[in-house]
Amino acid sequence: MANTKEKILVAALRLFAVNGYEAVSVSQIAGELGITKGALYKHYKNKRDIFNCVFEYVCQLDVERSQKNGVPEKDYSEMPEAFSNVSAESLGDYMKAQFHYWSEDEIACNFRKMLTLEQYKSPEMNALYQKVLVGGPMDYIENLFREISKKQKKQLPSPHVLAVEFYSPFYFLLSMSDGADCREKKEEIAQSYIHYIDDFFQKYFS
Repeated sequence: MANTKEKILVAALRLFAVNGYEAVSVSQIAGELGITKGALYKHYKNKRDIFNCVFEYVCQLDVERSQKNGVPEKDYSEMPEAFSNVSAESLGDYMKAQFHYWSEDEIACNFRKMLTLEQYKSPEMNALYQKVLVGGPMDYIENLFREISKKQKKQLPSPHVLAVEFYSPFYFLLSMSDGADCREKKEEIAQSYIHYIDDFFQKYFS
């Protein structure tokens, strides 16, 4: 993204995260940066265009993390064969990268906070919140555990039970990280998540 375009996106998302998407106007976004609405419109058609660019950015980085960590970049319905080739270690590495991203990247953090606010105001935003942070990840992880479990000799809980136990601390610890009052505390929370992932796989897949 061009520098000015990125500044607009970041400033808009900061406002969305505090006030909600619907409550923020293009004039407020321009005022936050000390530019005119006309200058903003050179980079984005409207407020919705900014939102769409944020979502595209978040999705693109998720694809990159998926590829880097050896997990499917799409849902099971779109590429089922890829789910059968994933190791427990790859899933663990991916989730550690996800936690770092959703707790450290400013755009991701503010996008998550905005969705948390907006889920109660709009069916569209509620559906997006579920897809990005709740039901979507749960289904993805459950399908991975279904395939990973097929390679195990010992009896394991159902893929759904494994997915619930595995994913539940993710959002809880993200919320704790949001409330941390210093860098050291945030790092401590991140480390606790890493240890949880390692202990989980030691318990079920060692």
